[in-house]
Formats: sequence, structure tokens, C-alpha cells
Amino acid sequence: MSLRAKILVYLALIHLSLGAVALFILAQNRLMLIAVEAFFAVSIALGFMLVRSFFVPLTMIRTGAELIQEGDFTARFREVGQSEMDDLIRIYNRMIDRLREERLTLREQHTFLDRVLDASPAGVVTLDFDGRVTLVNPRAERLIQAPDGATIGRRLGEIDSALARELTSIEVGESRVVGGPGLRLKCSRAEFYDQGFTRSFFVMEELTEELRASEKAAYEKIIRILSHEVNNSVGAVSSLLDSARNYAGQLGEEDRTDFVSAVDVAIARMDRLNAFMKSFADVVRLPKPRLAPCDVKKLIDDILILMQPEMERRRVACAWEGAPAGAVVRLDRSQMEQVLVNVLKNAMEAIGEDGRISLRLSSDHGRPSLSVADSGCGIPGDARAQIFTPFFSTKRDGRGLGLTVVQEILSQHRFEFSLEARPEGGAEFRVRFSG
Repeated sequence: MSLRAKILVYLALIHLSLGAVALFILAQNRLMLIAVEAFFAVSIALGFMLVRSFFVPLTMIRTGAELIQEGDFTARFREVGQSEMDDLIRIYNRMIDRLREERLTLREQHTFLDRVLDASPAGVVTLDFDGRVTLVNPRAERLIQAPDGATIGRRLGEIDSALARELTSIEVGESRVVGGPGLRLKCSRAEFYDQGFTRSFFVMEELTEELRASEKAAYEKIIRILSHEVNNSVGAVSSLLDSARNYAGQLGEEDRTDFVSAVDVAIARMDRLNAFMKSFADVVRLPKPRLAPCDVKKLIDDILILMQPEMERRRVACAWEGAPAGAVVRLDRSQMEQVLVNVLKNAMEAIGEDGRISLRLSSDHGRPSLSVADSGCGIPGDARAQIFTPFFSTKRDGRGLGLTVVQEILSQHRFEFSLEARPEGGAEFRVRFSG
């Protein structure tokens, strides 16, 4: 039985009891009995009215609490004409209006934040209280590249991705540059409070273009200084050596041969040094690409004809995988030849002898894509992040310019590219053309 019913029953019993007593006492005086009974009737009516007015605010409060619990912030109460009750109603209505406005603002902010995250060039990953992924924006999905595409609800360490594993080692408040060939990211980890507890989130910003531009400015300056100094010295020394060779006739027969041989060796060395510096300067003086439609498969087939003798000498088989997709791309043919020659030459040198190079020309989301995979020694783990760095080379006598030129040409063409180690061994170079 509710409190209201109990009070009403109590009032009814009290008045019935008093009525019975009055009936017993005033049985002989009917006029007085009628007056007392009338008083009791009025008292009962007033009691019921007082109980009702007492419980109306409680009923309203209970109804309001139920509406708030259900998340219904649209219902408002009307004023009833009682000052105390109307004050309470006005307070409730103001509270409901404020809650409705705040919920609408939060929804608009969440919608805006979702759209910003979807369009953001930075990758964002949010974890729950147990370290499981609750949010991954599209950019982060492309960067993580989970093989099965499943990231939500899993811990980063459970995702088969090099970047995901790298993120697990980043401490809260730490920023680190990570990534491999052709892609370098600044990854930061921070925390925020949710329901009084901390949760982690990661922000991944691509620095590839910024770092490449900074590196390019640095090595261009170095190359210009070196070229200037070396060319000045080489030109002067070569002129002196040519002049010195003219004095060979003034020497005795026994000294003439040694003198001429020594001068010729020095001149040849000057020529090689000049050619060496020219190869560096060519990177700086790389012209802008002159774009024209080009059949990518025919271009590669022509290069393979050129490189076929060297491949046969090394016993390296090179073949297309499947049926190559037709791809006509606007590019600078001479520069792209330089790229592909470098890539195929690197693949052969990584194999050494007795190996295989696989070519695949396909469509990647409507854009032509080329893959060159080899069965060579792969890419050492400590070299992955530096493979496109100028002057860095894993070869004993390498100058570290081949992939620098490749990177520069492909970047000027605005083609996406990568060089990754293959799980089964070897390496794979990929180019995604603009179409």
C-alpha cells in the first residue's frame, strides 16, 4: 500500500472512530449530534484535499524523475496556481530546457567531431579502459593496414601490423617518429578522462613530405658546395697534368714511360672524380617531369629487353604474374625509365645469382599499380626507415643515390610508392600511379 493510501485510510479510521464516540455520547441530543457529524464530514473532505495537495508535488517529482531517466527532455509541466508548486515547476522546466540544450549541443559537437576525424589527414586511435580499440578514423585504418581489417574491440598488440605493434611501445606523453620506406609518421600518445577514469589515444601525423623536403634542402646545399670546390680543383689539376704531360719528351727514355703512366693515372682519376660529383649534381638538377600518355607495360618490356643480358648472366628469371592490366599513364618516359632501371638493378643485386623477379600490373581502387618483387636478401630491419635517405646504402660500395633519385622522380610525379620486406623473403617495390 502506498503512503498516500495509508494516510487516507488513517484519516478515514480516525473520523469514523470519533463519529462513533460522538454518536454514543450525543445520542440524546440529536441537534448536537447532527452538528458534530457535519463537522466530521467537512473535516474528512478537508483532510482528503490536504493529502491530495501534499502528494501532487511528490507525483510531479516522480514523473519528472522517470522522464529524466528515460532521457525525455521534451516534456514540461504547466503551472497550477499554487505559489510553492509553481516555483517548483518553474525550476524543473528551466532544468529540462538546459538539459535539452546541452544534449543538442553535445550531439552537434559529436557529429562535427566525427566528420573532422573522417576527413582528418592525421590518424586517430582511441582505447577503452582495458586498452581495447574503440575508435579508428579512416586515415588510421589505412596506416595500420590490419590484414583482416578488424581493429575495433582488439588490443593493439593483437593486430598483425608493424605500426600497431610500434604504437604499443609508446608511453603516455611521448612522441616518436616511426615508419618505413616512403612513409614516416610522428606518433603521439596522450590521455583524457572519461567517467573519472583515464583512457589513452594516439595521433599519427605524416611527416614524409616535410622530412623529405628538409633532407632535400640539406643534401642540395652539401652537393652544391662539394661540386663547386671539387670542380674547381679538378679543372685546375687536370689542366696542370695535361701541361705536365707535354714535358715527357724532355725526360730520359728510362723515366719517360713511368712519368707518362703516372700522369695518365692521375688524369683518369680526375675524370672519375668529376663523373662521381656529376652523379651527385644530377640529383639536384633533376628537371620537372614532362608528362605524356605512356603504356606502362610496354615501357617495362622495353627496359627488360635492355637488361636481359645481365639477367641471363646472373641466372635471374623475370616474368609477369597473371595477365597485366592495361595501363596508360601520364608520365615522363625518360625519368620513369630511370626509376625502373634503378628498381630492377637493385632487385638483381639483392638476388645476386639464381633468383626470380615477379612483375604485377593491376588496378588498385581504380588506379594502376605496379609491383616489382624479388627473391633476394630482403631489407635489414635497422635499414627500413633509412632506405630512401640520401647517401644511405646497404651496399658496400654504394653511394646511396639510386633510391634518392627514384624518390625524387616519383614524388614530382605525385605517385605513391613503397619498398617493403616480404614475409616469404625478398623485397617488394610498389608504385601507385595517378592514372
